[in-house]
Order: sequence, then structure tokens, then C-alpha cells
Amino acid sequence: MAKNTTKKKSASTTTVDFSKYVRWFWMTFTGGVLLFILMFLFASWGFLGEMPDHTILENPKTHLATEIISSDDKTLGKFYLNDNRTPVGYKELPKHLVDALVATEDIRYYDHSGIDFRGTLRAFAYLGKKGGASTISQQVARQLFVGIRSKNKFEALTQKIKEWVIAIRLERQYTKEEIIVMYFNIYDFGNNGDGIRSAARIYFGKEPMELDIKESAMLVGMFKNSSLYNPRSHRNPEGTKNRRDVVLSQMEKYEFITVAQKDSLQKTDLDLDYSPESHREGIATYFRAYLDRFMKDWIKNNPKPDGGNYSLYNDGLKIYTTIDSRMQNYAENAVQRHMPRLQSEFDHQNTPDRNKTAPFLELDESEIDKLMNDAMRRGERWRVLKEKGKSDKEIKDSFDKPTQMTVFAWKEGKASEVDTIMKPIDSMRYYKSFLHPGMMSMDPQTGHVKAWVGGMNYRHFQYDHVKQGKRQVGSTFKPFVYATAIDQLHLSPCDTLPRQQITIEADKYGNPEPWTTKNSDGRYDGFLTLKAALAGSVNTITARLMDKVGPQPVIDMAKSLGVQSEIPPVPAIALGTPDLSVYEMVAAYATFANKGVYNKPVMVTRIEDKNGTVLYQFTPESRDVLSDEVAYTTVNLMEGVTQSGSGARLRRTWGADQGVYKEIITGYPYGFTNPIAGKTGTTQNQSDGWFMGMVPNLVTGVWVGAEDRAAHFKTIGYGQGASMALPIWALYMKDCYADSELNVSKDNFEKPQELSIEVDCDKLKKDASTEKDPADELKDVLDF
Repeated sequence: MAKNTTKKKSASTTTVDFSKYVRWFWMTFTGGVLLFILMFLFASWGFLGEMPDHTILENPKTHLATEIISSDDKTLGKFYLNDNRTPVGYKELPKHLVDALVATEDIRYYDHSGIDFRGTLRAFAYLGKKGGASTISQQVARQLFVGIRSKNKFEALTQKIKEWVIAIRLERQYTKEEIIVMYFNIYDFGNNGDGIRSAARIYFGKEPMELDIKESAMLVGMFKNSSLYNPRSHRNPEGTKNRRDVVLSQMEKYEFITVAQKDSLQKTDLDLDYSPESHREGIATYFRAYLDRFMKDWIKNNPKPDGGNYSLYNDGLKIYTTIDSRMQNYAENAVQRHMPRLQSEFDHQNTPDRNKTAPFLELDESEIDKLMNDAMRRGERWRVLKEKGKSDKEIKDSFDKPTQMTVFAWKEGKASEVDTIMKPIDSMRYYKSFLHPGMMSMDPQTGHVKAWVGGMNYRHFQYDHVKQGKRQVGSTFKPFVYATAIDQLHLSPCDTLPRQQITIEADKYGNPEPWTTKNSDGRYDGFLTLKAALAGSVNTITARLMDKVGPQPVIDMAKSLGVQSEIPPVPAIALGTPDLSVYEMVAAYATFANKGVYNKPVMVTRIEDKNGTVLYQFTPESRDVLSDEVAYTTVNLMEGVTQSGSGARLRRTWGADQGVYKEIITGYPYGFTNPIAGKTGTTQNQSDGWFMGMVPNLVTGVWVGAEDRAAHFKTIGYGQGASMALPIWALYMKDCYADSELNVSKDNFEKPQELSIEVDCDKLKKDASTEKDPADELKDVLDF
């Protein structure tokens, strides 16, 4: 009996102990659940730190880059400081990109409401060894509101709880699609790839919708760690591909792609098309620099409704421009094709054995020293060192110390960079040896600027030669003289004048001494029609016209055509002594092509805020300058330049120029057959080469020259506008004509219905070597 009693007591005791453990388990579990709920409530009430309210959830604060959009709806570039972010909509994401994200990051995404409890329990059970439990919604919450995970365990726990709370709120406030697109838009993919649109453009040169499966997989793989799995990083060269392959495996596992697709894609390389988006790289860099100045002025004068200022870098503005991305590319390609060949010949002529003062001509060493010292004091290096309190002597000495630097160079016909060690003073002289281009193309009927090339490489040469730079225009100024004479004297292109020299006496038009001009070919015999005179750029005949009308009417004409630069009222302006910009010249010539109506150049058509509200809409500025009759007659004169004058090589269809000049005539022969009006320009000593070319719906101007006028070709053959600038125009136009979508005209310039001025010189053709007495000839033609 005693034994049995003891056994019962023992059994009873064992049962009581087991119950205690069970009770403790349930108490702990219940306490944990209550603590979890309490922590959840604390987080919701903000006791664990500030939480976003519904208004912030509706408008999460993200910095959005300002986007520059071309007339053909392409992104030319962006303005941003830290975040190069341009959001996209869900419909702009390819399905396989979304599938890759869901398969890799959150396969039950469409089944939960912000927290994946199965994934959370798995993470707790295996201590995260079999993957984390963060849903896509939680990752969005962390990116937008929580921040980088703390290393402190308690803080990390509170952050996690806040993520859960915010994720649930996000799920209530947004659709699943909106959360996914939010995640793609806010993520930093590295290399200024903020958001999926920037990343797709930077890594693959595509819009998100154009991404293929393997490209999408690589970008989704970067969500794990965009620094570690960065395809441009040297830290983990194979890691990015391996991570991409993991994403492809996940897509196959959940049947978004087939096994065959996975196996095939995993064998491929990443195939990057790296296109960095920065202020100094990409397309239309000089135009974007102009636009930066334009926008800052606009922002200063156009405050927000609340009185604050728009941010060019953070407010996500959209700037719609007139630039056509295709034409801009053609213009930049034309520059990149011609300039290396031209530079190569220039360098060849300026080797030390050929020119001891290279790249300068007509300067002695003392003049060169002065030029270099002046440039030194204007430079950025001098300014920076001066701000640091360095003396003039210390700064000058620093220019003679060899320094490691990266310089620009044309290498195998392409723009390149070379790492070298050079004295800063030597690098200045090296850069002064480069020839620079400036080019602008504009629709004369609308004033819309279609292409803008301010130089050959913005990273190394930031001075804009379209609007900022002004240089002597040479003979491209002559059409202004001819137009004034036609307007005032009702002349015809077929009228003839003697080629002999003329002297305009001192003080007749304010000139301090008598002015006599010479012809470049040294000929002064016989007579020429005005059309032949402009085609051959005969100075003496332009001087005769100037003597008849006077400088001031010509200046008034130029001003009415849009020229804003100062022009001195002296006869010598007839030959192009004023310093004008490419921008001014193109706008002026466009007036002739537009039947005498001036249109102010337009670069920006409208500006919108991030919500699409229009903040600015351009208003055309135009005015009547010339009758359509005078404008057409001036155009007809300039057609002669490309028919038989200095621009005639545009029309040749046979082989490249024979002789020494063939090395620099890029893309020759050009073989244009359509009507083209134009004018070449070459300044004194060949310091500047110009070509202005027009067809009915496109006017383009090109300038080429060195930074200093003392750096130039020795001879007119190389240094004339027909060799320096015309080839860029020709290459550009050939590409424009090859692109039928652009609809660049090959038609005749439209003739006024009632044209009283005779322009058909075949009817009135005169022999340039006529033996008629010059006095009688003048009396017949015009009482000069």
C-alpha cells in the first residue's frame, strides 16, 4: 500500500511540474504577443519616434530632378544636385521587370497586406539564415521614412516595427501597383541612377519599357545592394552577373520564364551601354549650360504661389525645348567628324620646326608672354589660389611646377583624354592650340532652334561659341550691306558694277582716315553683276554699295534683323569687322529665308511642374523687317554663292579635291543638287572661318577658330570659311536629308507673286570682261 501511494505521489508531482512549464510558455507567448501589440501601438502613436501622417504618406518627400525634353520627346539631360530622379508610371514598366522584382523580393506580395507573416516566422525560426522577411511595402517604408538600419539591436527592432506599421498604412493608402512603382522610383541604383528611369538610361541607354529580361534581372538584382552589385564597380566584377543569374533562377522557379529561357540568358554577358548622366556629359551639353542660366533667371522672376522659389534641382520640373534630338546628334557628329582632321592639319603646320612661336603667328615672344600672363590672371587656377591668400609671385611660380593632369586630345579621330604630367603654363598654351566650333540650326518660320553645338567637348572647354562667344564675321556680313542697298536703291542681282578700287574719303562717314579696300584675288578689272560679286565675295563692290547707302542704314538693318552687339558706324563694317555671335547671325539670316519676317530664336516652349501644371508658355516675338521682295532678292543673291562662288564645292559630285586641301575637306564630295543660299566668311589673317547656309525651312550657321586670333592657319586655302566651317554644315545637312522624318526642304525658295526686281540674270547676262567704257557702264546701270 505504501509503495502504491508513493508512486501516485510521484506521478502527481511530475504532472504538476509539466503544467508549470506549459503555463510559463503560454504566459511568455501571451506576454510576447501583448508586448508586440503594445510596441506596434506605441509605434503607431509615435512613442518610438516620429511617424508620417496620412498627408506625408500621400506626398512622400523625394528630390526630383528637372528633366530637359526635346521637341521629339527625348530626354536631353537633367538638372540635379544629389538625386537624378525622374519618376515613371506603372504602365511605363515592362511586365518582366515587375515579375523579376516579385519573384526575387516578395513572392507573396499580392497576398499580404504589408507584412508577410510566413516569411516573418521563417526569419525568426532560422534567425534570418534562409532569407529576410521584408516585404516590398516594408522596403518602401524603410527607403522613404525609416532610413538605414541601426547597428544598435534595440533601435533596429524599433525601426523594424515602424516599418511594419508604415507598410500597413502604405497598403491601405496605395494600390499594389502604386507601391511597386514607388519602389522602382525611389531606389538608388548607383552612378547617379536614382530611380528606374535614370538607371535604365545610364546602364543600358534605354527607357524602362525598352529593357529586356536580362537587363531587368540585373537591375532588380541591384536591390539587394546597389554598391556591392554595381556593374561599374571593380570591387565585385563577377558579383553583378551572378546576382543577375540568381534573379533569373527565381523567375524560372516561379514560372515567370521557362527553364530554356533561364539557361540561355544566364550564358549571356551583361551587355552594358553605359551612358553617364552628368552636367558635363551626354548630348547638347552647351545648350544645357545655356538653359541652366535661362532657368535661374526664370525662377528668380517667377515665384511659387506660396511666394517661395522653385528649385531647379529638386522640384521635378519639366522643360520642353525646341531642340530636336536627332538633329542635335547630327550636328554633334558633324563637328566630331570634321574637327579632328582640321586640327591635325593645323598641328602639322605648327610643329616647332615650322613655327617657333606655335600656335601663334605674327607675335614675338614678348607679345606672347603678355598674352599668356593675361590668360593666367583670368583663369580659374589664379582665382582659386588668390582666394587662398597666395601672393602673385607664389601663384606665378605654381604655373611652372609640373603637375599631374588629364588633358583633352583628338586620338584616332575621336575626342579623348590623356593622363600626363605638364606645367600648368604649358597646358594653357597647349589648349590655345585647339580650333573650336560653334554651330546653331533654326527653323526660320517658327524661330525654333533645332541644334546647338557650342564647342567640341564641354568637360574641357566650357565656353559657349553659339551665344557667349563673339567673333569677327567677315564676309558673312556682306548680305546685310546688299540687302540695305536693294531695299533703298531697288537694285537687282543682275545689275553690274565695276570691280575697280574705291576710296571712301576721311570723315565722310566718321572714318578718321581714307578707307580703301582690296580684293583677295588682286583683280580690279571689268564689271561684275551683284550676284557674281557676292558669290566671289568681291570687296570693292561691297565697298561701293557701302559708299552709296552709308554705314548707319546698314547698322539699322542688322539691328532690325536681331543683331544686338555693338557695330561701329564706319565703312569698314562692310567687310565684316564687327564681332557677332553665331546666335545673332543665324537669327538674322533666318529673316531672309522667312520672307523678311524676323522671329526671335525660341529654345523653350513651356515649363511644367511635377504634376503637369503649365508654369510657362512661350509667346512668339516677331516683326516685319523687309518686304518679301527684298528678302527673296537677297536670298537669290546668296544662292549664287553655292552655284558658282565660294560655296560651290557643296554641289560637286566628282572625287575629293585634288591637292593639299583634300586632307581637311571631310566627307567630300557632297553632291547637293537642291537650292541652297549661303555665304562663306573669312576674317583677316584667317583667324575665323564662317559658313551660313539656308534652305527654305532650315538656317544653320557655323563658325570655327582658335581661342586667340593670333592662332590661325598661314594661308587662305586652309583658313577660309569654305575649308574650316562649310564641311560641318555639309555633313550635318546630309544626315538631316537622309532622315526623311525631319522633312528638311529641298524645294525652291518661295518667289513672291509680284516680284518687280529682276533676278533671272540669264536674260541680262553681261560679259565680266566687257570693253565698254566704265563711265558709260556706270551711267547705264546706276548713278553712283
